[in-house]
Amino acid sequence: MLYYKYKDKILISRFKYAELDRIPENMARDSQGIIYVLNRLDPAKSRKSFCISDPSLMFIDREDLHLLKKPSGSLPQYPEWLMSRIDAREVMSVNTLYPGWRETLHSGFPEKWIINIVGLGDVGGTLTIGLRLLGGDCISGIGIYARDRNKIKRWEYEANQILAPSGEYNYPPVYGVSPEDIFRCDMLVFCASSGVPPIEDKVDDVRMAQFEQNSRILAAYAKEAREANFRGIFAMVSDPVDLLCKAAFLSSNAGDTGKLDFEGLSPEQIRGYGLGVMHARAVYYAGQDRRTMHYLREGRAFGPHGRDLVIADSIRNYNEKLSLYLTAKTINANMEVRATGYKPYIAPALSSGSLSIIDTIKGNWHYSATFLGGVFMGSMNRLNKSGVELERLDIPEALFERLENTYRKLGNTL
Repeated sequence: MLYYKYKDKILISRFKYAELDRIPENMARDSQGIIYVLNRLDPAKSRKSFCISDPSLMFIDREDLHLLKKPSGSLPQYPEWLMSRIDAREVMSVNTLYPGWRETLHSGFPEKWIINIVGLGDVGGTLTIGLRLLGGDCISGIGIYARDRNKIKRWEYEANQILAPSGEYNYPPVYGVSPEDIFRCDMLVFCASSGVPPIEDKVDDVRMAQFEQNSRILAAYAKEAREANFRGIFAMVSDPVDLLCKAAFLSSNAGDTGKLDFEGLSPEQIRGYGLGVMHARAVYYAGQDRRTMHYLREGRAFGPHGRDLVIADSIRNYNEKLSLYLTAKTINANMEVRATGYKPYIAPALSSGSLSIIDTIKGNWHYSATFLGGVFMGSMNRLNKSGVELERLDIPEALFERLENTYRKLGNTL
């Protein structure tokens, strides 16, 4: 391994970089803060940066679905001081084939975030309420934007009047933002939508019915994020979450010729918030049947906020039959609510939106879709100071085959 210093940052690589200053190992060993491991991976299939949570991730040659599996066999061995830094989540992989990769060395987030929300429909409004009520210890302000100025004023009035009578004022203020200020934040939450199909419409997959129109709305914002040199999180809540994440990545990184130049949003900046409610629905149905109650302690959700969802009844003792049963119940939950004559937006806005966003800010484990080998795939993950850490599990072969099927479908759709 070669050790380098760039400004005040310590770098490690297998490759020679003539433009960087070589240093001895002891300088790296005695350093403080994040250590950066330089890799070279295809930007179309790999993240610009991520957390190295175990030694097998130090010098990978590709990113794919296998990153969700615990490494098998003996792990690579590195100096004890470096292994300790990996255990402490103080090592970040940086892909030097991305233009502007050096900016990653100086990226980070404040203790309290500014959240801007685009779209104040049913989901956006409910999500705003959730963040106002629950985000006081990690959110400094909530900016809201919609094309209708009266809608902004209405939510500004209403949200700021949500207050406990005890005199406790730890609530982030809610305020309207202008179009030019949309990307002056740490996280942009995209809730804009062309509209959910009416209840009376018999649509097999409501989420996919929204894709074409929502992707057109999204494209303008993704390109604007590029122009604004936005370095925060682009959080996708509009449906279909996972495919819109990929659409945002492609739109933001298309240069003047339309060819990808990777100068827009990096893939790890884009996160899809749709899987949280699917897990919550699986918990709801699992709790109604004695055979599946163990899901509450042992289960996991993977994949999209939609038809190709994968629910695993247990990661300790996987049962295919029970898992398929819970998956079907969870997928159909959306239609069961619609059958009552109402659109299902409350649980998605809070479970997938507000609660998962707050967990992201706090660095807690949560469900969201992140970039995995060219596909935005939902799984348990957390955001550390050193980047995104995926939960890695001992996944049985039967479950992994289901994940591969979903992964392949998501990759082939866009």
